Amino acid sequence: MSEYNLKGEAVSEKTQSPVAMMCALWLDPQGLPSQEAIMSLNAAGLQPLALPSMGELRVLSHHRKLVVVKLTENTLALQNIIQAMRTVGIKLPVICRVDAQKLSLGVRAMQEGALHVLAAEDWSLTAWREAVGLMNTSTLAPLNSVVFVDPLSLELLALARRVAQAGVTTLLTGPTGAGKEVMARLLHDASVRSTGPFVGVNCSALPESMIEDILFGHEKGAFTGAAREHAGVFEQAHGGTLFLDEVAEIPFALQSKLLRVIQERQVSRLGSQQSIHVDVRLVTATNKDLRAAMQAREFREDLYFRISTFRLRVPALNERPGDILPLAKYLLQYYAPAGRDWYLTPAAEKALLAYSWPGNVRELSNVMQRALVLSEAREIDVTHLLFEEMHQVQSSLSTSTLGSQCLPHQSHFAWGNEAAISMDDNVPVNQKSSADLGSMVRDSEYKAIVSVLQKTPNRIKAAEALGISPRTLRYKLARFKELGLVSAEMN
Repeated sequence: MSEYNLKGEAVSEKTQSPVAMMCALWLDPQGLPSQEAIMSLNAAGLQPLALPSMGELRVLSHHRKLVVVKLTENTLALQNIIQAMRTVGIKLPVICRVDAQKLSLGVRAMQEGALHVLAAEDWSLTAWREAVGLMNTSTLAPLNSVVFVDPLSLELLALARRVAQAGVTTLLTGPTGAGKEVMARLLHDASVRSTGPFVGVNCSALPESMIEDILFGHEKGAFTGAAREHAGVFEQAHGGTLFLDEVAEIPFALQSKLLRVIQERQVSRLGSQQSIHVDVRLVTATNKDLRAAMQAREFREDLYFRISTFRLRVPALNERPGDILPLAKYLLQYYAPAGRDWYLTPAAEKALLAYSWPGNVRELSNVMQRALVLSEAREIDVTHLLFEEMHQVQSSLSTSTLGSQCLPHQSHFAWGNEAAISMDDNVPVNQKSSADLGSMVRDSEYKAIVSVLQKTPNRIKAAEALGISPRTLRYKLARFKELGLVSAEMN
């Protein structure tokens, strides 16, 4: 006896019982569709699973292949789901359901990253089979976009892709802020585990008393306060990739247990005598010299050789200058308000290339966020770039190079210190008048703080935007008051 879907199309015996059902996370203000609609989805090979909130995304995304989102008036739900996936390191394609008469909304959804758009009222077998078919033919770009333009970066990218396909345990080395976590996500996205979870843990940020619990989990009642069982990160990453950042910070006494879990692929929760099988690809990272740590008996030699089957070094940003401007432009678009394009002036580009970037990509990200706060237009000029360490700016930033747009009292100032830079290659900084240097720094700081205070609701938000603590901001305002510079905007 044949069954029919909502469009009256006959469903064959084979269709009624698909060999492989694809589970889809379903996000709709009205919840799951009707039973008849679910039957049609099942016939197309989809099994919807309600996603109650974004907070449940990490848990429910394991072994799911797709997200289906209902859009009503705007694309906010799509933006939220993409941002949530980016935050927890998940990469799933998204299909949007839009009312048939809202064609422009569907077009915007495709432009903002949706794999496919369907009419919200369309439950036909043909339409949903076509959507499922796109899953096998689409090449999804990683949600955590990476920028590889410099020749050194392109060589690293090619090697990383080969390592990703090999699936070997990988150790990432390189300075702080260079992008080791981005590389770890790339290794995950380019591997056969890309549809599985990506779980990242910064070991240096974990309290020593909690590291074992976070890594391996615990059973209910294992210790005081263990009101319910907890799966450690090895279990959470089952079927995917586990990234242990700053792995050298794991206590020496705990490293033997970590080694055993890696070797045996089994984990025992605290308070349990049973072992749980885990299928995890391990990627670790450190900015320390592990060989020196081994000699100092701070890191186990056998663990080192277990986690470093393949080593990849992520170079500092100043070693790959070809990435600086593309990264800056990407970060501008990433942090800018939706629907607005921002541009770097030639003077700003020269300033970015002349800086030595001691804080690497993380510092570049901070500089771009500050520039967005300070700029009142869609243009980022050199006067909007607040660097962390002014003495790192190279001599190519002379007034003759940048022209009249980059006068000393308008350009870069030291955020959090009182150092200033000479813009004249022939005159050392220490020969400048200290009074002149002080006024240059003070003038730049004053203008920047006034600008931010005018754009933020309170001093706490202003301090966050400027990348300093509220206490530092209060100190600077007090100094300006002593000098008679405090204006109405700063009260």
